[in-house]
Amino acid sequence: MLNEVLQQIGQRNRFVLTSHARPDGDAIGSALACGQILRLLGKQAEVVLHDPVPRIYQPLPFADRVVQTDRVNGSYEAAIILECDSIQRTRLKGLENQFLINIDHHTSGRHFAQVNWIDPQAIATAEMVYRLAREAGVKISSEIATCLYTGLMTDTGSFMFKGTNERTFALARELALAGADPFQCARNIYFAHSTEKMRLLGAALSNLHREGPLAWIWVTRDQMEHSHAKEEDCEGIVNYALSIQDVEVAAFFREMPDGRYRVSLRSKGKLNVADIAERFGGGGHECASGCSMDGPLSIAVARMLALIRPAAPAE
Repeated sequence: MLNEVLQQIGQRNRFVLTSHARPDGDAIGSALACGQILRLLGKQAEVVLHDPVPRIYQPLPFADRVVQTDRVNGSYEAAIILECDSIQRTRLKGLENQFLINIDHHTSGRHFAQVNWIDPQAIATAEMVYRLAREAGVKISSEIATCLYTGLMTDTGSFMFKGTNERTFALARELALAGADPFQCARNIYFAHSTEKMRLLGAALSNLHREGPLAWIWVTRDQMEHSHAKEEDCEGIVNYALSIQDVEVAAFFREMPDGRYRVSLRSKGKLNVADIAERFGGGGHECASGCSMDGPLSIAVARMLALIRPAAPAE
């Protein structure tokens, strides 16, 4: 399917690129890198996202060129949607009538586009974008390498998630040789948290519950507002629950303005949390997935635990 993607790109000149709402490092890094690759191929490419680029990803090259909007406007010949299982996940209007190219590495990926390149063997969408560039004969600049390295680093949980292997480190090496600075990439992501996020983390950990190999935490809207936290400040909080010794599965419940709960699921590898998330209309990786659930909190937690408990590995 990579050849089909390249053929369709070759036949067109104007592209819009996007990814899922509330973009993470792989979504941002892959979209920014892919956009620049297209420009180097002589194409017009615009990255459009429903939500702002999170603060920790704003230092990335080309991030200042991202357009934030609710609707795609423009005369495009195709839309490239990265690491997304549907156009609905982008939360962008105006994609319905576009020629769609879908590039995704999730096991929950779906064939919703005219061209679907889905490779669950890829460790990150950034890996697929790297392969696209190499196959197209585009030189990986230091700026592209920085974007792709950030996507690779964040989607592997700093090279700790299941599936990380020798190919992962070989790609990281290639990106570093091309000009990505591993130290600076990590510093921007892991050593640049806001004070508000630290306060929110404290609130979340005050709600920590543990049941054998399972741990869960949550934050309410009141706690979000009291901490003056933004949505992006919730990223990564679930990992603190997972970091507990002998905990194999962790869940983080965040109350949204409409009373529903966004749930982040993490696993150390013995349980495929993507299967759990898909039961609630979500998806993702074996070790990192998410979904949304109806409230109230007690009901959402009970429904989630009812699925996880029978499948959770013994301590």
